[in-house]
Amino acid sequence: MGVDYYKILQVDRGAKDDDLKKAYRKLAMKWHPDKNPNNKKEAEAKFKQISEAYDVLSDPQKRAIYDQYGEEGLKGQVPPPGSGGSTFFSTGDAGGPNVFRFNPRNADDIFAEFFGFSTPFGGMGGGPRGASRFGGSMFGDDFFGSFGEASMHQHQHQQQPRKSAPVVNNLPCSLEDLYKGTTKKMKISREIADASGKTLPVEEILVIEVKPGWKKGTKITFPEKGNEQPNVIPADLVFIIDEKPHNVYTREGNDLVTTQKVSLVEALTGFTVHLTTLDGRSLSIPITSIIHPDYEEVVPKEGMPEPKDPSRRGNLRIKFNIKFPPRLTGEQKAGLKRLLAAP
Repeated sequence: MGVDYYKILQVDRGAKDDDLKKAYRKLAMKWHPDKNPNNKKEAEAKFKQISEAYDVLSDPQKRAIYDQYGEEGLKGQVPPPGSGGSTFFSTGDAGGPNVFRFNPRNADDIFAEFFGFSTPFGGMGGGPRGASRFGGSMFGDDFFGSFGEASMHQHQHQQQPRKSAPVVNNLPCSLEDLYKGTTKKMKISREIADASGKTLPVEEILVIEVKPGWKKGTKITFPEKGNEQPNVIPADLVFIIDEKPHNVYTREGNDLVTTQKVSLVEALTGFTVHLTTLDGRSLSIPITSIIHPDYEEVVPKEGMPEPKDPSRRGNLRIKFNIKFPPRLTGEQKAGLKRLLAAP
């Protein structure tokens, strides 16, 4: 897996947001380069690793990719489209659809988000580098418990940023996708801002688990994955399931409907319908009733799964298009009258 971010932050794989913040605070304070003047190179490397680990594990999408594919997945070696039944979908045309450009955020910016400043260990207020203007409490628990948090809350109340309107995209799915369920990987390009307000373009992969039976119009929201700008909360990204047309079936609620062409002779004497289901099985349905223009054959439980309970399914409804002969000869008419005359 390459680098083990969980090990770096000293948390277990089920760590929640609060656990990650606590671990980051503790380790970032310990390894900040300004606090380690005698082993600055080692401290800088560790500080960057800690920041990168926090950046990945605190972002649900990056964490999902890391858990599935490891560091290689984050840094570009995501499996190619089609592997493991997954579908890649690109919202932009830059690069291949299986490219994931991971740009770790600046370590000082992450630190500044937590503590309200990026270099607390010196260089402030004209004091000598390494001298702390907060005295002995700089590295104590009371610093974490009061100053860092208070500064963040104060900062939030002063700004009261507005939120951008949601960015809405269609997510086309085949009937097969919606019947069986699938994983879609969406490549997005967006701008992220550093502490100074400078924006940088990044590409990310968002993972959507399409559940069996999902309907057209189902919404999936990724909070705050839009472009970042100063004093603006990024927009939510919203994907809306759309249903691609199918060449055999149409969907009505949880039912699947298909229309079969039959000749007049087949309609009167019997016909067997041969169909391939959306999960690849072959069905043979013998029709023994006389097929009239409004006739419909119902095959129970061969429709779409119900989203709330995929073990339950709608029905398959077969309609018929009867092909009448364009003309009959006198002999054919006489013969039909004889055959079909009431006894």
